[in-house]
Amino acid sequence: MKIDHLGIAVSSISDSLTFYREVLGLELAGTETVDDQGVRVALLPVGEARIELLEPVSGETPVGRFITKRGEGLHHICYEVDDLSSKLDELRSRGVRLLEGYPRRGAEGKLVAFLHPASSHGVLVELVEKARTSQGE
Repeated sequence: MKIDHLGIAVSSISDSLTFYREVLGLELAGTETVDDQGVRVALLPVGEARIELLEPVSGETPVGRFITKRGEGLHHICYEVDDLSSKLDELRSRGVRLLEGYPRRGAEGKLVAFLHPASSHGVLVELVEKARTSQGE
């Protein structure tokens, strides 16, 4: 496993980009909307990992409720795994609570799943399946 990204909840991607681009010198790799999760996402590579700025499309989405309750800030840590379904089966067998219990499509069309913070000492953990090449690697 390796860290894939850090998800940071922000009220406005355009306002937040000033800090990440002008102050930290990060490059914007792209933006997209992930309808299934109700967020606009800005992708900013940092070494082998990246920062994902998460702007809710409404206050009623999970990220929108997070900002209302806690304010802007670190939302989750995402780890890359080789086989998401197998990893979820392993975690279930160890008593780890999952938010949905099944993989969903996340940013860049990758399969993702979230672990309940109660099982990970208060940290929302996302798992993302490693991107595979056309030859299955």
